[in-house]
Amino acid sequence: MCKKKVWEGKGYSFFSNRACEYFPCHETKDPDNFNCLFCYCPLYALGDKCGGNFRFTERGIKDCSQCMLPHQRKNFGYVTSKFEEIVEVIRKNCEEA
Repeated sequence: MCKKKVWEGKGYSFFSNRACEYFPCHETKDPDNFNCLFCYCPLYALGDKCGGNFRFTERGIKDCSQCMLPHQRKNFGYVTSKFEEIVEVIRKNCEEA
C-alpha cells in the first residue's frame, strides 16, 4: 500500500481558476483536475531537464504548449521537488552575469 503524500488533498497544492479567460490554457479531457497553481511553470528554467513534454522551436525557444506536467493535480510534489535545481540554475546565471 502506498503512503499518502503530505501535500495530497491540501488546499495549497491545488488551485483551479475557472474564471480565467485562458482556462484551461492547455487542452485537457479532465478540467476538474487542471491545476493553475503553476500558471507560469517554474520548471521552464531547467531547460531540457524539466521532465515535461516540450520541444525546441527552430529558433531555439522552448515550446511547452503540449505539456501538462505542472497542470496535473498529482504533480505538485514533482514540481516542488525541483526547486533546489531551479535555485542552482538561478545562482549559476547570476554568477555568469
